[in-house]
Amino acid sequence: MKIDFNKSEGLVPVIIQDSQTLEVLMLGYMNEEAYLKTQKEQKVTFFSRSKNRLWTKGEESGNFLLVRNISVDCDNDTILIKAKPVGPTCHTGSRSCFKTDYNQNFIFELENIIADRYENPSAKSYVNSLRQKGINKIAQKVGEEGVETVIAALAESETDFINEASDLVFHLLVLLKEKGITLDQIAKNLESRHR
Repeated sequence: MKIDFNKSEGLVPVIIQDSQTLEVLMLGYMNEEAYLKTQKEQKVTFFSRSKNRLWTKGEESGNFLLVRNISVDCDNDTILIKAKPVGPTCHTGSRSCFKTDYNQNFIFELENIIADRYENPSAKSYVNSLRQKGINKIAQKVGEEGVETVIAALAESETDFINEASDLVFHLLVLLKEKGITLDQIAKNLESRHR
């Protein structure tokens, strides 16, 4: 990858995108030193124009951006980094510096929440109660929610259908976690079947 740091006085814009949801999280700038540090440490480091120094995102808050992929645009003067955010990205406490009405990719966030419930079980967690009942009960819940979704689609209101479809997706996500399968694997499989 050859990045042209000479076009804009040594700085290039860097777009940070959530590696899972593809949501744009923030925009920053890098000089060559920041880029090399980012590559070496696999944590996003910018050149702060206001501080006039290198600045690793999360160095004070702990809300790092862990690098998953780096690519450069066709003119070699803009960097796109897909990262895993550790905590909120914006200094305001929001997940993104860009204001959106809702998280368009909440299903990926829900997958992470379910994974967290597996890693940090709580007696109050519905996911934990399902998990304790075992894979047979989890699979049964997916079947029940599937039937309820079909019934709602054929004979109930749009609101009922949305609620039942949401229950189905939630329980399917729990079953996927129980089986050790990710949404990323499902997406790749669907893409390969589409070709």
